[in-house]
Amino acid sequence: MASADPFGFLPLGAIIQSFQINGKNIVQSFSTPDLYKEYNSPFFGETIGRIANRVSGARINNLNGKSYQLAANNGPNSLHGGKVGWGKREFDGPKRVTRHGKDAVLFTLTSPDGEEGYPGTLEIKVWYTQEKEHDNGVEKVILEFEYEAELVGDSANETAVAMTNHSYFNLTQGASIAGTEVTLSTSKHQVLDSTGIPTGPIEDYPGVTAGKTFTLGEDKPDIDDCFIVNAEPSSIPVDTRGLPIKTLAAFYHPASKLHLEVLSTEPAFQFYTGKYIDVPAVEGAPARGPRSGFCVEPSRYVNAVNIPEYQGMVLLRKGEKYGSKIVYRGWEG
Repeated sequence: MASADPFGFLPLGAIIQSFQINGKNIVQSFSTPDLYKEYNSPFFGETIGRIANRVSGARINNLNGKSYQLAANNGPNSLHGGKVGWGKREFDGPKRVTRHGKDAVLFTLTSPDGEEGYPGTLEIKVWYTQEKEHDNGVEKVILEFEYEAELVGDSANETAVAMTNHSYFNLTQGASIAGTEVTLSTSKHQVLDSTGIPTGPIEDYPGVTAGKTFTLGEDKPDIDDCFIVNAEPSSIPVDTRGLPIKTLAAFYHPASKLHLEVLSTEPAFQFYTGKYIDVPAVEGAPARGPRSGFCVEPSRYVNAVNIPEYQGMVLLRKGEKYGSKIVYRGWEG
């Protein structure tokens, strides 16, 4: 993308490399693809797949009447697609296209049958559309993106997909996200065990009230949880693109005057306050440590593939399409 654009992308992982508001980059990033390959253990900006978040026991227990062993790369579980998820793969693109009557860039990827243990060959598409809007003299920059995945070939009639983007935001323009004001659209979350796998109940998150603003401190609240927007799993299709776009979370930092909104058609989102970020100083960029960024990862329920009543939202059959939409909106003022 041209340097004048507020957004920058890389073929590696279809990564979002920059999100500029009046010249201020609000996403954590690296300056070159090689640095991402060497240091991006936090998944900065990556397109995550096949399945975002964790799969219990690094195993799909029952799909097509079969079980599938995945890579255990997060304790006993599989995380963000395995050891080499889509965020570590080279996409084709960016290709300039028209999408829904708007100028967009397209990235594509083929995920072969058996990649990281997952069945079926998938064709993946990621569209990014940049826009600007003016609201009472304030210019807002908007990134709309759309995911699509489809089974091709004859390797499998069913597979599982749950994609997201893993950008880390920092509105303070400093080393810490402390002082950022947060408003979440829901307080409902999946209760987790010690390895990050849901135990079953969906309950209110302690200290969080839907629509009520709270402020991030230097180390509290420490959140790495999946918040539920749509608590009726049977109503969630594998392609959510036909559903209304909803605001999931809003952020503001009083000193920088920077705002961010995250919207999506997805039924859930992981909110992570960056406890485990550990990136050394490289190529002129400062070290990035704990709480140097926060994530909002619109997605399906965690471990849905292994929960019978949730599996439908990630179950992709031959002839169908997986899909979702996400919108990032940012401004200063």
